[in-house]
Amino acid sequence: MTAGYLVLDTGHVFEGIRIGADKEPEGELVFNTAMTGYQEMMTDPSYKGQILTFTYPMIGNYGWNNIDDESERPAAEGVIINDDCHEPNHHESAGTIHDYLVSHGVAGLAGVDTRALVKIIRKSETVRARIVSTLSEAEEFRSGASSEIQLVAEVSIKEVKHYSEGEGAHVVLFDYGSKASIPQALKKAGCRVSIVPFDTTLETVKQLNPDGILFSNGPGDPQALREYLPEIYNITMEFPCLGVCLGHQLMALAHGAETEKMPFGHRGSNHPVKHLSTGKVSMTSQNHGFVIREKTLGDTGFEPLFVNVNDKTVEGIQHKFLPLQSVQFHPEAHPGPSDTAYIFDEFVKSLATGGKKLCRTVSV
Repeated sequence: MTAGYLVLDTGHVFEGIRIGADKEPEGELVFNTAMTGYQEMMTDPSYKGQILTFTYPMIGNYGWNNIDDESERPAAEGVIINDDCHEPNHHESAGTIHDYLVSHGVAGLAGVDTRALVKIIRKSETVRARIVSTLSEAEEFRSGASSEIQLVAEVSIKEVKHYSEGEGAHVVLFDYGSKASIPQALKKAGCRVSIVPFDTTLETVKQLNPDGILFSNGPGDPQALREYLPEIYNITMEFPCLGVCLGHQLMALAHGAETEKMPFGHRGSNHPVKHLSTGKVSMTSQNHGFVIREKTLGDTGFEPLFVNVNDKTVEGIQHKFLPLQSVQFHPEAHPGPSDTAYIFDEFVKSLATGGKKLCRTVSV
């Protein structure tokens, strides 16, 4: 057992035990409050560029398996754990979390007071951190500067992928860092799915002849993709569209709304959202650090569809005239409750009702 340190740009230093790969990653320090699903969290591409803190005290008690990854490898730069389980117990377990991190080259730190760590994040809002091996390295760390790396470009696919198992609607999925469970949900609904790189143009999309478009989740600040907003706007004027998480923010930005960084984001599987037209409250899985500013929706043609019960932030929008809808949360969950899985089903069903033609003939 080798000692390690988590050093924050606030000046705080936490001692723990090194687990995983022998690396010293740096990134934005965030936390997730979910009690299960640590494998899905680590492999969610939205965590690219971040060090993930698990608030649930014991991580690894059911090990890891070969079926729950949301991408080919963990996207989080590092993980922080209170108590890591060395003897997992589950019939699908293929090993310990330490083994999993080592095999994928991801560093971690266990034995950390994650409760105290979360209090610092909530108080300080944006916190940068690094996992290091010695106190001398900890004393040298005074970063605080955000990376300018285009995170989406790192996690998006490079070439178009087609899944033609279904006989239903053809959906083009823009990959900004999509979780694997999103195309799985579309295929389960009977769709043919084409996954395209994040910078795919309208002309290329037209060649694929889809019935609808889904803009996926992904990492980082949506403003980093500002140069692609005109193309996103043009696509939304041609096809019925659904946005999820980052895709939700990009659709709003493309139509003139604004986004802002949240104090410490929504990351967990128990976030209540209210459907405004029915008043129904659903529990949702969320992972985001930015949000749409509601007061900037006025001239966009969009209106709020869902709001967060706790802080009243916008959790979903719907266009008044065009077949465009987006949500800040994850309808496919993984991990988390499936209360809002119907959103995918409704989107797929709508593609058979002439929405594509309507989108092409109605202007804002």
